[in-house]
Amino acid sequence: MSNQENTQTGGKDLARLGIIVVAAYIAAQMLSDIASLKIGVVGGFAVDMGTFIYPITFTLRDVVHKILGKRNTRVLILAAGAINLLMAFYLMWAASVPGDPEWGLNDAFSAVLGPVWRIVLASIAAEVVSELVDTEVYHLFVTRITHRYQWARVLVSNSVSVPIDNIIFAVGAFAFTLPWAVVWDIFIFNLIIKYGITLVSMPLIYLSPNQTDAND
Repeated sequence: MSNQENTQTGGKDLARLGIIVVAAYIAAQMLSDIASLKIGVVGGFAVDMGTFIYPITFTLRDVVHKILGKRNTRVLILAAGAINLLMAFYLMWAASVPGDPEWGLNDAFSAVLGPVWRIVLASIAAEVVSELVDTEVYHLFVTRITHRYQWARVLVSNSVSVPIDNIIFAVGAFAFTLPWAVVWDIFIFNLIIKYGITLVSMPLIYLSPNQTDAND
């Protein structure tokens, strides 16, 4: 196979990987927003159940950045925020439609999936702001510090963006409705979970070769 054919094949494989990672990023954001409607108890602490899937979006964002570049990653972040907002409006409309009497679950559907707008808006704001910050830190790392140590670029960018996400969500969703001690507990416990999942998900950055980082 010629070098040109190898290049074309590699480009097609990278494009497919980009599509898969973008789809996974948006899916993880949507699933985490829906799962966040349930407050579970883990280890004796209250935690929204979206906490266990949402942190992976930071590493997926890094992979998208690596494949598609900074500008396209920004577009993805804003598009995902708009999609999540649209999802909240659609669920609100679906909950408002009268349920068929034979179905019998209309009240349960409305109670669970009807959006609590303060939590929805805090969640989306946290996602957009923290992911945009993650983009800038990642870009700074690979352009000003080093192109090596891919795990380090993920660790550094996520170490900045995850606490930002957490504080925006915890304060935006629960401040002045819960005691500050409870808000602080939510912040700390969620931070531990999110950072732990960040460490587990770091190997995802190696899905594409290091030399394929896109130019902006």
